[in-house]
Amino acid sequence: MLGTASAMPVSGCYQSAQVLCVHGRYFLIDAGEGCQQQMTALKVPMMRLDSIFISHIHGDHVFGLPGLLSTLGMKGRTAPINIYGPVNLGPIIKFFLSYYGEGLAFEVRFFPLKENAPELIYQTKSLEVTAVPLNHGIETYGYIFREKTPPLNVHKWAVEAFGLSLTEIGSLKKGNDVTRPDGTVLTVARCAYEPYKPKAYAYISDTAPFPQEVSWLKGVTTLYHESTYLKAYGEYAADRHHSTTVQAAQVARDIEAECLIIGHYSSREKDKKLYQNECCTVFQNTVAASDGDIFQI
Repeated sequence: MLGTASAMPVSGCYQSAQVLCVHGRYFLIDAGEGCQQQMTALKVPMMRLDSIFISHIHGDHVFGLPGLLSTLGMKGRTAPINIYGPVNLGPIIKFFLSYYGEGLAFEVRFFPLKENAPELIYQTKSLEVTAVPLNHGIETYGYIFREKTPPLNVHKWAVEAFGLSLTEIGSLKKGNDVTRPDGTVLTVARCAYEPYKPKAYAYISDTAPFPQEVSWLKGVTTLYHESTYLKAYGEYAADRHHSTTVQAAQVARDIEAECLIIGHYSSREKDKKLYQNECCTVFQNTVAASDGDIFQI
């Protein structure tokens, strides 16, 4: 967690930004002011950033992007960097490149999001990222990072006990039982196993509740959800298209998440425990994030 504050500056708390590492790939999610300072302080290898995902163009989610791109240039980055975000992020990137892009040795690739339903926008052999439109008054997206189902592994004891050939091992890894010439059947259930259970992490930034949210987030194991306001400020939340603590917790409960992480706190309340306690009345396994926190998903 690089930053957990909302729009107003708060002493000792940076604005929205996170780095997610999945199978050795680093992803920056939102780029609030000071995100590069936080990456430096927390020893995040910014030169290894694979892609950047921006939820929307409100300043507390994007003001750190120009400085970060400039620093990557000064550090000598040559690998292209992918930036995903709403269409209206395009002119901001264009402005940066027109005034400060000279001399950059890497390509900035912008992928504008336009859909009004979940859209698969990025994938590798082990990961897929889906953009989810949110309800914040301006074009805003959340992001779901899902591990793909991994290939099966074959038990070492089975390899030795049955003298498995490479062809047989390959077949078992693909989920196919092996039938030998003598009629012996070596089943996947007996000889193979899943190396890990796929996880899914969702980043749901600024949004008011909306009807499709729960159905779109089903299967997410760890949910980050903004909870800008305590429940007493529900009217403020509705007027400004934000969520309260209780509303965030209700989403986590309804999607049957394993864990809820909250952030994007209003500047009017400094005690994060108040946010966490309110969430826990609805969803017990809630953690109020602080800047610098590291979570193992």
